[in-house]
Amino acid sequence: MSDSERSENRRREVDAILDRKPGTASVTDLEDRYRVVGADDRGTYANWLTPVDEHYVCHRNETLEPDADSWSVALTGAVEREGDLGMDAIRDAYPTVAVAHTMECAGNGRGYFEPETGSVQWEYGAVSTAFWTGTPLRSILADHGAATDDDMWLTAVGGDRPEVEGENDLFARSIPMHKILEDCILAYEINGQPLPPEHGYPVRLLVPGWYGVNSVKWVTELRVMEKMVHGPEWTDRDGDDYTRWQQSSYRIHPEGVDPESNATVSTYDTWEQWESDEIDYPYTYDENVKSTIGYPDDGATVSPREDGTIEVVGVAWAGDDDVTTIEVSTDGGENWDDGSFFGPNYDCAWRLFRYLWEPSTGSYTLVSRATDEHGRRQPARISRPGEGSEDFADAADDYPWNEGGYAENAFRPHAVEVTVE
Repeated sequence: MSDSERSENRRREVDAILDRKPGTASVTDLEDRYRVVGADDRGTYANWLTPVDEHYVCHRNETLEPDADSWSVALTGAVEREGDLGMDAIRDAYPTVAVAHTMECAGNGRGYFEPETGSVQWEYGAVSTAFWTGTPLRSILADHGAATDDDMWLTAVGGDRPEVEGENDLFARSIPMHKILEDCILAYEINGQPLPPEHGYPVRLLVPGWYGVNSVKWVTELRVMEKMVHGPEWTDRDGDDYTRWQQSSYRIHPEGVDPESNATVSTYDTWEQWESDEIDYPYTYDENVKSTIGYPDDGATVSPREDGTIEVVGVAWAGDDDVTTIEVSTDGGENWDDGSFFGPNYDCAWRLFRYLWEPSTGSYTLVSRATDEHGRRQPARISRPGEGSEDFADAADDYPWNEGGYAENAFRPHAVEVTVE
């Protein structure tokens, strides 16, 4: 089967899932169908680069398949010269760069929450690493005389629309200008090939190291602003609401809370927002530190090599921070040994790790635990509603349960049960 045929099959699978109306499929059925198109094979996490046909896919509306020759991106707002950028200009009028990025759905790990939260019940499979090729946004903004002070924002608007009659929530995300200038691109290739439709063809925003919700697909507008999408001009813009996916959804909060809309914030690191007095309920921006074992597989029976060892292999990441330490436990987290990193080392991409294990015959529970450059370490478990702390600063062992099931990074839910013979 060719790459284009695999991509088409994956697109049909995703659309089949998204076409289902509430009540027509169980959560388990939805999860299983997403596994068909997601990166739920443990072997994905024993390799550094994720092939395009194994890269997870998540979006809310029907997959667009536009004509690239007629596609354009409007640049508006606080710029000296507004413009409509066609794909030829995006590709050829500016520098071309490639960035490595571990893209993770903010709902990755949601399936481990008890009680269950809404939406797709991802377990460990909604994270992948690829090379993305495109145009640095800093070059486009400089060319158009954009206001790029640190307190500015760039809002990206997607071209997809809800299919359900009466729904008017258009997808838009606001990214702080300092991040835009640092490493964000308008991406039109993944792993050296044009974006497949399900990944935003012909062009998407790519925000390295941040949760996938920020990397808006099918970009139609980029607006330079002094604030995020906020206020009446965005809640009712030509009859559409552009604020939901920024200000309501993808916020981390307990059940029954309607987060207050903010015009601007100054803290963007997801973990730092927990510790900040400025923000009541964090936005899902920078990815939390996390790790996943790729080999052995969960439920596997394995035999040591001739030298009596088994090599445990996995990946660890920390968004746009560095992951500095990896530990592995073979008894469910009671005792820990240091693993070691190897292989490629790129900003905003996961690191491969290995741990050389000399086991006796028997049954074992393997878990991994990563620490980032700020000393922030994966917590042990997910709390229940009303239990533990809702503040990361006081939650060394508990990841706070939240209504959306977002930004989970506890290590015990990701345990791998292994039998050694």
